[in-house]
Amino acid sequence: MSQKTVNPSEEFSDIPRGTWIDKFLPKIVRPYCRLARLDRPIGTWLLLIPCWWGFALASPSWPDWRMGSLFALGAVLMRGAGCTLNDLADRHFDAKVARTYNRPLANGDISVVGGVIFLGVQLILALLVLVQFNSFAIKLGVTSILLVFIYPFMKRFTYWPQFWLGLTFNWGALLGWSAVRGELSLAPWFLYIAGVFWTLGYDTIYAHQDKEDDLFVGVKSSALALGSSTKPWLILFYMVAIFMLGAGGYQAELRWQFWVCLFIGALHFCWQVNSLDIHNPSNCLSKFKSNRDFGFIILAGIVAAQFL
Repeated sequence: MSQKTVNPSEEFSDIPRGTWIDKFLPKIVRPYCRLARLDRPIGTWLLLIPCWWGFALASPSWPDWRMGSLFALGAVLMRGAGCTLNDLADRHFDAKVARTYNRPLANGDISVVGGVIFLGVQLILALLVLVQFNSFAIKLGVTSILLVFIYPFMKRFTYWPQFWLGLTFNWGALLGWSAVRGELSLAPWFLYIAGVFWTLGYDTIYAHQDKEDDLFVGVKSSALALGSSTKPWLILFYMVAIFMLGAGGYQAELRWQFWVCLFIGALHFCWQVNSLDIHNPSNCLSKFKSNRDFGFIILAGIVAAQFL
């Protein structure tokens, strides 16, 4: 069991209280659901949306809802596995920070052994989902495990762990395409690169919430690297994302509906950057969460262009 080193107020914790987990689930499973971030689905959405981009772009008409459901289940499991691995690696750091002090591995609600077992169960279930796809997609999905396992340690060595997160979180764009086509072509690679720069942008915004704590515990982030120059860099990241999404749409010969949604998505990015206050954690969190809306705008454009 972890030794508690600080006694922060509940108001600083990133774990919401009084959610459906507290209301409906037995006490014994609550820490594991919190460890998997089931009460904070934004990360699952941001992992799932690139999968849906890829598989919608590869679908000749309306996407198969059964395949979409498999991706949704896989995203829940892999996001939970990623959070579990991250909290196992960072449990000593988390115990020193008010926002993360009450995470289940940091405060001792779950032992390290329990966390490792839970990680294994999630990975096995995710593999059972993955094997529902074709052999090419299965091989591609398995290769992403290396990215997942390396990510939690990147913040110890580089100021750009957000870039590695982008490589990891957007692998689904390739997987989604390959699950339909059984191969890869140029279009999904454009989506993947777009997603990497999209993630680099939104996770830099997220990291600005933690910059003081990161300095305190001695870990790195793009927020610390960019500092007051963050907004110009966000503009660059988001411009690359929009350009690469356009390249993917052009390569796939998408109709006008996609281009309308891409323009709306660009306006959404403009709003994000213009209204961002990097010194206000709640503002950073709301802008970070708004990226789910951007993802759905682009998805709507892909689906409409393919179906209509």
